[in-house]
Amino acid sequence: MNHPRVPSSEERTSSVTTHTSLSDASSPEGLIRLGTAFCDAKILLSALELDLFSTLAAKPRTLPELSDALGLHPRGARDFVTALVTLGVLEADGELFRNSPAADRFLDRGKKSYAGGFLERANSMLYPAWTHLTDALRTGEPQVKGKDGDIVAQMADSREHLDQFLTMMDSLNSQVAPKLAAAFDWASRTDFVDVGGARGNLSALLIDRHPHLTAQVFDLPHVAPAFDDHMKRLGTQDRISFTGGDFFADPMPSGQVLVMGHVLHNWSAEQRLGLIRKAYEAVEPGGALLVYDRMVDERPADLVNLLISLDMLLVTHGGSEYSVEECRDWMTEAGFARTEAKVLSNTDSLVIGHKEG
Repeated sequence: MNHPRVPSSEERTSSVTTHTSLSDASSPEGLIRLGTAFCDAKILLSALELDLFSTLAAKPRTLPELSDALGLHPRGARDFVTALVTLGVLEADGELFRNSPAADRFLDRGKKSYAGGFLERANSMLYPAWTHLTDALRTGEPQVKGKDGDIVAQMADSREHLDQFLTMMDSLNSQVAPKLAAAFDWASRTDFVDVGGARGNLSALLIDRHPHLTAQVFDLPHVAPAFDDHMKRLGTQDRISFTGGDFFADPMPSGQVLVMGHVLHNWSAEQRLGLIRKAYEAVEPGGALLVYDRMVDERPADLVNLLISLDMLLVTHGGSEYSVEECRDWMTEAGFARTEAKVLSNTDSLVIGHKEG
């Protein structure tokens, strides 16, 4: 089925340069640089692991002071810190080092704007898994450790894994929520259900923008204590409720609007269609299903989303990114009367399915 086309990544009005190749691949030097780009990544991830940015947020420090605070050996400290300056996340002022404005805002754990949750998860799980990409390409199997590569089971068994996952989700949906709040006509709705909504961070942010709404989060039962704690911290416990369940085994809670954000890419195409069908049953007449993910174009040119799709290969049993067209077709097959697609951000696309009244 053909639908009006959502703009491709190349057509989006964005100055983000990470949508293209990381370096020139037309020369030996460029190829070597491309093949060692993992070094840049690990320098940043190690800095986050050492809590360097939160340390410098308190005050600028000299190299000996910073080394002391972080427990760095003198052999690598200067090169490490100088590399961070070269990468643009630190600034040097004489002998003093400080965070760049962006690092200070987004990589200091003490700030509400902290966006390092995804990077923490990348450091502990994705970076090791990517060393086995060749195996994944040959076998189609996930490459994470434990529980036969089942990250959902890992989170059920380990509060550490769960907390890290929830922090990652918070950092991602904190960036998406303001855009989702503006991309849909929430004024005509009174409630929504966030399917796979983790500890309710997205719901809280949407309600902050649209105070007339109430919300329900639907996620696995072991997420409930983390949800309760988070809602109490945000003061939203009276307006957002939690329902525990497995969306493959249990019916989804009904609501005027159902939201499925960064959920479908974890599963195979057949499972996605099944989930959309269940969502159709749960959406009230006249309501809507909102799906957002890092969708890829039919002729992908977006390196960022292709890398996320390969992340799914490495950490799930059937997941990948998918196209806007595929998502619209699944919604139509499930019964939605009309679909529309929008660019939600530099990386995320939004597909809306409207159910007849």
